[in-house]
Amino acid sequence: MKRLLSCTASDFQAMRGKDLAHAIKASEGRTILAETVVTSPPLLEGLTNAEVMAAFGADLICLNEFDVFDKGINGLPAMDNPIAYLKELSGRPIGINLEPTEPNRANLETQINISAGRQASPETFQAAQALGVDFIMLTGNPATGVSNEAILNVVADAAKYYDGPVFAGKMHGAGLDEAVVNIEQLVAYVEEGADGVIIPAVGTVPGITLELAHEAAQRVKAAGGLVMFTIGTSQESADQDTMRNIGLWNKQAGGDIHHIGDGGYGRMPIPENITALSLAVRGKRHTYTRMAQSIRR
Repeated sequence: MKRLLSCTASDFQAMRGKDLAHAIKASEGRTILAETVVTSPPLLEGLTNAEVMAAFGADLICLNEFDVFDKGINGLPAMDNPIAYLKELSGRPIGINLEPTEPNRANLETQINISAGRQASPETFQAAQALGVDFIMLTGNPATGVSNEAILNVVADAAKYYDGPVFAGKMHGAGLDEAVVNIEQLVAYVEEGADGVIIPAVGTVPGITLELAHEAAQRVKAAGGLVMFTIGTSQESADQDTMRNIGLWNKQAGGDIHHIGDGGYGRMPIPENITALSLAVRGKRHTYTRMAQSIRR
């Protein structure tokens, strides 16, 4: 076993089941996860956003709006398993978002209907397993009407049909008028089988203070779960000082993973902001190692 900080592309390739979760925990709050929308054209012609994010210091890549049945990734030709190919290109573990939507929910905005291949279900969990997806995030995009309760209702199925790490929670309201952070429900996600939880980073969602984030993180850790603090409010396109502040607040609160969302140009984080976040939470040594390390190692 290695901490994620010391892992190479071949180490990631050899990981099975919950190995990735152990590597994250061993890295003591120094893991960077970057997210991109796969239905949008890439930032740079001739490259996938995953390759760009890896080059700027991301350890983990999450694909938003990936349909496990249609399997399209903008920037790649059509193929049976683009997940496997993207892992070869980037040298990084690749995860996806799956959303437990609730039709006809009373939303704050008109609800967006998403395809079956993006929804959280036994069938999509099994499809993700077959594709070799490295981790799953059970969460909700804007206006999808994903509630905390709906997430809780699918966690057990995720743990049953998929053997990799599962992270559960909301990055923002997802169109609903409910508390984004409900500590009892976060703990319940872990008790139902999630490996970790998703919590909005301090300063990203109204009311998410350092005190609340710290309390939530400590309760989740006491239950045996990992904590992912997320930037899902387009602040991934803010200035680098904001990234540094959020990263240091995440560390103080007890985060294991620093997520940076897809709200920048090309529907990925501003590349320099990935590096700024990494520098803040783990310094130049580990940041430059991740950026420079060959995918052939």
